[in-house]
Parts: sequence; C-alpha cells; structure tokens
Amino acid sequence: RRGRILSCCCAALRPRYKRLVDNIFPEDPRDGLVKADMEKLTFYAVSAPEKLDRIGTYLAERLSRDVVRHRYGYVLVAMEALDQLLMACHSQSIKPFVESFLHMVAKLLESGEPKLQVLGTNSFVKFANIEEDTPSYHRRYDFFVSRFSAMCHSYHEDSEIQTEIRIAGIRGIQGVVRKTVNDELQATIWEPQHMDKIVPSLLFNMYKIEDVYSRVITPSSPTRGEREVNPTVLAENCFRELLGRATYGNMNNAVRPVFAHFDHHRLWDPNEFAVSCFKIIMYSIQTKYSNHVMTEILRHLDARKRDFPRVRAGIIHVLLQAVAVAAKGSIGPTVLEVFNTLLRHLRFSVDFELGDRHNSISSSSLGTNSRESDERIVQNAIIQTIGFFGSNLPDYQRSEIMMFIMGKVPVLGGTSQTLDKSQLGNLGIRRIQIMLLRSLIMVTSGYNAKTIASALPAPFLDPLLSPSLMEDFELRQLVLEILHNLIDRHDNRAKLRGIRIIPDVSDLKIKRDKILRQDVAFMKKHGQQLYRHIYLGCKEEDNVQKNFELLYTTLALITIELANEEVVIDLIRVAIALQDIAILNEDNLPMFNRCGVLALVAAYLNFLSQMIAVPAFCQHIIRVIETRSMEAPDLLPEIIFRDRCTLPKSLETDENNLFFLPNKIAESLGGSGYCVDRLSVPYVPLVTDEDRLSRRKSIVDTLSIQVDIMSGSSMEEKVNNTEEITFEALKNAIENTGLEEQEKEKRRLVLERFQKASFEEIAAQCETRHVINVLNHAHPVFLLFSYRPPPSPSGTAAVNAGHGHYRSIPVYEMKFPDLCVY
Repeated sequence: RRGRILSCCCAALRPRYKRLVDNIFPEDPRDGLVKADMEKLTFYAVSAPEKLDRIGTYLAERLSRDVVRHRYGYVLVAMEALDQLLMACHSQSIKPFVESFLHMVAKLLESGEPKLQVLGTNSFVKFANIEEDTPSYHRRYDFFVSRFSAMCHSYHEDSEIQTEIRIAGIRGIQGVVRKTVNDELQATIWEPQHMDKIVPSLLFNMYKIEDVYSRVITPSSPTRGEREVNPTVLAENCFRELLGRATYGNMNNAVRPVFAHFDHHRLWDPNEFAVSCFKIIMYSIQTKYSNHVMTEILRHLDARKRDFPRVRAGIIHVLLQAVAVAAKGSIGPTVLEVFNTLLRHLRFSVDFELGDRHNSISSSSLGTNSRESDERIVQNAIIQTIGFFGSNLPDYQRSEIMMFIMGKVPVLGGTSQTLDKSQLGNLGIRRIQIMLLRSLIMVTSGYNAKTIASALPAPFLDPLLSPSLMEDFELRQLVLEILHNLIDRHDNRAKLRGIRIIPDVSDLKIKRDKILRQDVAFMKKHGQQLYRHIYLGCKEEDNVQKNFELLYTTLALITIELANEEVVIDLIRVAIALQDIAILNEDNLPMFNRCGVLALVAAYLNFLSQMIAVPAFCQHIIRVIETRSMEAPDLLPEIIFRDRCTLPKSLETDENNLFFLPNKIAESLGGSGYCVDRLSVPYVPLVTDEDRLSRRKSIVDTLSIQVDIMSGSSMEEKVNNTEEITFEALKNAIENTGLEEQEKEKRRLVLERFQKASFEEIAAQCETRHVINVLNHAHPVFLLFSYRPPPSPSGTAAVNAGHGHYRSIPVYEMKFPDLCVY
C-alpha cells in the first residue's frame, strides 16, 4: 500500500509532457492509441513547441525499450503517435524533434523483424512528404540510403515477406530522393557513393520483371494497386523520378552506375533489359541533357573496345536506341562525336575480323570463325546506328553528315580523316568502303532536296564517283543506290524496278516536275561525271544482273528528273557509245556482258523514246526491238537476264536492223526540233587524274576507239568500212605518229580544260589572253614615243652640240594613234 502511494506521488511529480506521453499508451496494446489522450498531447505540443524535443526524446526511449523487450504492440502505438505529432507540428522547433524521429526510424530499420522494418519505412515516407520551412544543412541520410538499398536486395525465405521488404526499401529510397532533391543545398544524395547504392538497387528490382512478373503483368499500364504491390513497377517509377530530378551537374553520377551494374551482371548480351532501361533514361531526363547520356555510352564503348564482340554489339544497339530518342530533339556537338567514335570502332572491328581470319587460316579452328561472325554483328550494328542517326536528322544537317561520312570512305588518291589505309590492306579497305556506303544508303533514304546541286555537291560527288569505288561490283551497286536516293525526288524508283521493255510508260504514272534552272546548271557542270560513271560501269567484266538493273534505273531517273533537250541528246550519245562497246568489243568482254549492255540500251531507249514522245524516234526503237525479238532475242532484257539463259556464241554485227542507228535517230529527232549536231560526235568519257593512278585499265586506252569528230560516219560505215593496209601506209603512220600524238594531247588538254574548269576560270583566262594581245599591239606605238625627246618648256627650237631642241606642243594638240585612245 505504501508502494502504491509512493508511486502515485512520484507520478504527480513527473513532468507534464511525460505524463501526457504515458497516457497515450493503453494497458492492452491491441486497443491501439488512446485518441483522447493523444489529442491532449498534440494540443500541448502545439501550444508549447519548445517541448517537442523532450517529447520526441522520451518517446524514443520508450520505443527503444519496447523494441528490445519485443513488445511490438507498444512500438506500433509509439510510431503512430510520432506520425501524428509530426504531421500536426509545423514550426522551427520541429528540427530537434525530427532528429529523435529519425533516430527511432533507424532503430526500427536495424531490427531483424520485417514488420518493424516496414513500419519504420512507412513513417519515413510520411516524413519525406512534409515540406519543411527551412532546410536542415547538418542532417544527412547516409544510413537510410544504405539500409533501404539493402532492403531492396532482400532474400527472405518467404516470398511474400521478401516482396514486402523490397517494396519497403524502394519506397524508402523514393522518400530519400523526394526529401533531398528539392533542396538545392542538400546535394549529398547525388554523390557517387550514394548513387552507387541507389541506382543498382532500383535496376535489380526492375530486372525481375523479365523473370518473375512477366507472366503476371499485362502489357497495359499498371494500376495504382499494382504499383504498390509490384516492386518492379515501383522501382521503375522511382527510377524515372530520380532521373527526372537530375540536373546538369549530377546527370553523369546518376548514369554511370547503370553501366557498372550491366557490366557486373553481364546484361549486355542479351541486351533487351539494357535497351529498355536506356529508353527509360532517355525519356525521363530533360531533353537538353540527352548528350550527356550519349557521351557516357560512347565513353563506355571506348572502355570496352577489347571486350567480346556481342558485348560491344549490345552497347552499340543501346546507343542506337538512345540516338532514336535523342535525334528527335537537339543533341548539339554530340553528332560528330557519335560518328567519330563509331567509325573508330568500325576500324577496330575490321582489324579484329581480319586478325581472326588470319588466325583461322593458320590454325583451322572453329572458335575464330564464330568470333569473325560476331564481328560482323558488331559492324552491322555500327552501320545501322550511323544510318539511323543520319536518317533522323533534319535535311539541312543530313547533307553535312553525308559529306562527313563520305570523307571517311577510303578512296584512291584521297586521304581518309580517320582510317589509316596503309595498315588495313586491300581487304580491310574494301570492307570499310562497303560498310560506309551501306550507312550512306540509310542516311540518304528519304532525303528530298529542292535542287540536285544541294543533294550532290562537288565535295560529295567527286569521291562518290571515284574510280576506286568501281573496282568491285558490290561497291558499284552501293554507289548507284546512293545516287538513286538523291536523284529520285518523286518516288519513281519503285516503278522502274527491274530492267525490261515497257510497252506503255504512261501506265507507270511517273511523277515529274518542270526542270529547275539550278538542275540545268548542275547537269552542264557535272553531267559528264554521271555519264562517265555509267559508261565505265557498263564496261566492267564482273557485272551481274543487279548492276545492269541499277544502271538502267540510273539512266531512267536522270531522264525523269534532270533531262532537258540537251541532256536527252547526251544520254542518247551515251547509249550509242554503250552499244558500240558491245559491238566492237575492244575490251574483250564476256558474251553475257555484251548481251547485257545491248539489252540495257534497248530497255533505256524504249523508255526514253516514250518519255520524249517523238513518233519517228519511237518507231525506229520499236522496229529494232521487234526485229530482235524475232531474230536475236538474246539481246533483250527479258531473255538475257532469265535464269539459265543460253548465251549466243557470237554477235552478228553486220545485221544493222538489230542495232539502233545514229543517223536514223538524228533524222527522227531533227524533224522534231532537236539540235542533233552533237549526235554525230561519238561520246568519249572524261579523263581524270585518278584514272592515271587507278589500278583499273586506264580510260586513256578508250581514246583509241574514237573516230574523227567531224566525219559523221554512220553505223553502216562503222560496220562495213575497211582500210587496205600496205607498206606505204605503215611507213607514213610511223612517221606521223609523233605529230599526231602531240596534236591529240593538245586537243585533249583543251577539251579537258573547258569541260572541268569553271566559268570564272575560263573568263579569267580569256581576259588575260586579251590583255596580252592588246599589249603586243601597243608595244610598237610606245617605242615610237620613246624615241621622241622631251618637249622644251621654252617653246623654241635650237641646235646645241648637234642635238635638236624642238618646240613644245600642248597636249590637246598632240595626235595619238587610235590604239592609244580610250
């Protein structure tokens, strides 16, 4: 009885805040918090905010004692009271109370009881949603970051409890992020030691969606209940929120742990999860920070350049997906960095492939062959990335990228900006040429320039039509496909697919516009380059059916997009010259090539005749085609390009009705107003400096087949005309060889100068020549005046020491020759 009285007396002497705290705890913890006493405690805390610190300390003592004694019911009551006090009190005095609150939350998280960990997490999340009036610079959350990250990796025996703990850990990390990133001065969360824990924890739970929850989650967007129950969805939302709050200074710290996580867990091959993660990153961050992510991907690619090919291919594919998102916005100077890095890794891949091929030949091992095929995967990924990136850029940037890539292609007589050709070898150069041209096809796909000059500028056209790109039939095919993408501005290429005799071109519904003046000027300046490429392309012995089809399409597209009357005459001259190649056969072409060239000429002239719609011209073309169909079907494309076609043993060059005759064409076009004078001049391609350095047969050899320009000889004369060879004729030929060669060289130089030089250069040269002629005529006049002594100022004439002094004559009385008067 005395003890009870003593305890009652001691209780009355206790501070009021302790009595109020004790009263909120019921006798049975299952009854929960005493609400009436809780309201009194809340009113007291609001009325006397200076007591909050002591209230929090006392509650922390009771909670720690209850945790140790495993009285979890009272722990729940204490945390509920803390939450209510925290939500009710908003003042400067809440700072010390928060410290006690965080201490109690830490106690719960340190316990091994899952329920207490979830309870502490829920309380921390409520605290994180409270906006404080002033930031607390001394408060740190290092412990909570570590503890919540550990909870994200929970491996509890019970799967339900494991999921519950992981969800609590993710929500805790989300609370830490929300509490810290809003305060500009509270930047500790973005430090690498914290990001190295937060980001891998979120990625670890996001990856589980591919393994466990992929069978449960529907493709539609998850509901709110699924977000709270599913740790993968919750982790993804937290990851998006984290990246969305990242700024310029801490973007790299948030992205770099992603690469470390993928490297450690080997998630680059297969890379489906890596692709999905970087899509989340690119869509979550601000658009202006996209270049940071791409720079980090390129940097990581450089760091893993000697890794397995499939790993590098996975990283490049991730870069492709990042580019697909970033190309829709502005990525600034990263454009050139992307291409430089990809081209450098293209070189590495080619080196590895060639080295593995050499090792496989020497060792005959199967492992090197698989690595070689893996390197092809890397190269294809690089090409796809380059092409996709370029094709998603605006047109004004795409033209620059086209010239940038073309500058990297190793060509004969040129210098590559990135690739060392001396160490690649012929096979390596060819591989890089093919891959870069393939990427150019993707970049130029869909490119629609207003004028052809902007699509094919000289710095791009010259290396594209370089002779070194004509040494392989596959290279020639790629170059022609690039030309098709750039020339075809009305999407007519699909209608011209396949080389054939078209009965009625109007059925194709070809779209075309009036030719612009800029296009006419382009053909006057660069048309000879295009004709030369087509002409030489037809002479190659390794041509296959696809080469002839692409050449036919090129001629047809030039006719549709760029052909005026002058260009039409040039195209006919080229077609007749191609026909002469097959007839004369001075290059010793195989029979398939000769028949293929003749079939190409027939298909194109049939198309051209219907496009210009000159009746007499069409009749001549149709007559020759009908004669061939009856007497020589092997000279038509439908027969010669058929599978297992039987080739003729020889061509009947004496049968003029099988060939297109220049005099007949000139007669038919001349009656329709065409200027056909140039049709009598055989077409001879330009001679460039690269031809003398090329490993191919020099084009100078083709000059020997041309006849006298003014002879105007017809096809009949070419076929039937023969010259008697005698001793005197041979003697005269030997004596006149030197003079004829000099004259030919002079004519060639003059012709080349006027074909290749610009108008300004020709005008300057003519002006200089005119000035020299004027000076030569004026020189005798100046000599005449130089012998006359200077006039005397006195105006009288006298003789002194044998020299005559003449009377001075005024300037206005002097008589000047007409050449000296302006």
